[in-house]
Amino acid sequence: MDPVIVVGAGPVGLALALALARQDVPAVVLDEGPGEDAPRAARTVVLREDTAAFVERLAGVELGGAGLHWAGWRTMRRKQAMSEVAFGEGSPAPLHIAQHVLTRALRAAVAREPLVELAVDSRLDTLEQEPTGVTARTRGPRGTWWRGSYLVGCDGPRSTVRKLQDIRFPGRTAVERHAVAAVRTELPRPGEAFLHRLPPWRTTGPFAGEIAARPLPDGVWRLDWLLPPGKDLVTPELLVARIRETLTGWTGEPSPSYELLDTGVHTVHHRLARRWRAGRVFLAGDAAHLLGAFGTQGLDEGLRDADNLAWKLASAWHHGPHEALLDSYQTERRAIVSARLRAADQVLPVLRGGGGLRSYVPGTARGHDALLMDGHLGLGSVGAPGSYADSPLAPPRLDGEVPVDTPVGAPVADAVVTAEDGSFVSLRDRLDRGALLVVLVAPGTGVWERRHWMSAGIMPRLAAAVTALPHRAELLVAESYPGAAPHTVLLVRPDGHLVTALSGVRPADLYTAAEATVGGAEHAGARAEAGAR
Repeated sequence: MDPVIVVGAGPVGLALALALARQDVPAVVLDEGPGEDAPRAARTVVLREDTAAFVERLAGVELGGAGLHWAGWRTMRRKQAMSEVAFGEGSPAPLHIAQHVLTRALRAAVAREPLVELAVDSRLDTLEQEPTGVTARTRGPRGTWWRGSYLVGCDGPRSTVRKLQDIRFPGRTAVERHAVAAVRTELPRPGEAFLHRLPPWRTTGPFAGEIAARPLPDGVWRLDWLLPPGKDLVTPELLVARIRETLTGWTGEPSPSYELLDTGVHTVHHRLARRWRAGRVFLAGDAAHLLGAFGTQGLDEGLRDADNLAWKLASAWHHGPHEALLDSYQTERRAIVSARLRAADQVLPVLRGGGGLRSYVPGTARGHDALLMDGHLGLGSVGAPGSYADSPLAPPRLDGEVPVDTPVGAPVADAVVTAEDGSFVSLRDRLDRGALLVVLVAPGTGVWERRHWMSAGIMPRLAAAVTALPHRAELLVAESYPGAAPHTVLLVRPDGHLVTALSGVRPADLYTAAEATVGGAEHAGARAEAGAR
């Protein structure tokens, strides 16, 4: 069968190709550039803990050395600290990393992966669909025709794939603008990110009273100054003056020492593609959506697109297409991004001085600062990643379902589990392999050898139920899981979202949930028939 064609070699496209390869699906990545990304110290991204773990699994490296997990977060207003968060065991820290470093890690993994071909200097020119596949033509030094089973446009805001499929991309232009600088300097409380609103030293000119400071390794900080609406020119001289003024205000030094590494102006747009699927063609990342106001991270959402789509394409590639499963990508992901954009639109007049909705949101400065913190830290309606509780793949209400700390449809918490070979592994390490995960919560099993507990108690019955599921599944055992009673059985999607939690071994409920997760009875039956052959 033909490989999946991925258009675009940014982090989302590379991650998608690697996620497909992890599930034994070949991919071709069309890169219109020369295969290298110019270093930009001021172009950085913030990833939530689970998204960073997803990238680390694909790249095969830990990103902590190349980026920085923040020690904490502060929100300042004038001279007062409004809120503080310390990250640690119970509060996972976001990862801040330069985008070119992230891309290089993924490119290195692609170079090691035999199932992924990277075609540089290959700009998409023509795209044609047929019932059995997709044909793409590229121009450039390596211009040629490519044949694929599916094609995914991960080619950014000006997506050629989206234009060739005549998909509209409505939204708002220049929702926010920021002057950006990357500097190497020493600031109080190193390793701690913060947002300073209405600093007491602020002056007049094209800079609003809001500054974000995000630390990076080696004493580097990314500083963002919110610019007022309009197109005021930010000259190098003006930006240098603001850097000195800001560092003086934070350190108290009249002539602060710093090294300027990079500058720029970052403009945030909010847009959402009307469709994310057109037959065998899909959109992901910035080609499908743009967001980023209030510190939210569009790349984090783009990587979640890749994680969601990869296992569904892999299922279609191995077992044949099923429309309900493939359609669920657009339904799930577009709904979450749309909700985040709506939330941003609702709070924008409040936080940016419009006042029209001020009466509907608690009007204290502390409440406004909390909304901004949610955006920067990936919390609340503005920043949280969302869940698939209302997905068309969600099973019906099951009699044996019980609550745990993870809501149905949300990403599961990480936990130490025992794999079928008896080894102790991270639950997240078993994700992105195309298999459903069935996790039994059984305190005390961690001190037994596998040969003892596999034949004891409820394990034989559970193992038989897992073997009978309509999709490949892996049985894992955990000593504990947040909010789960002993003998709770969790069913987890290949992308790490909780399908259901059941009280004990309930083969019929487990089968029903698994059947719904892979797209319904028709698709499950086709899979079972293919497996029997």
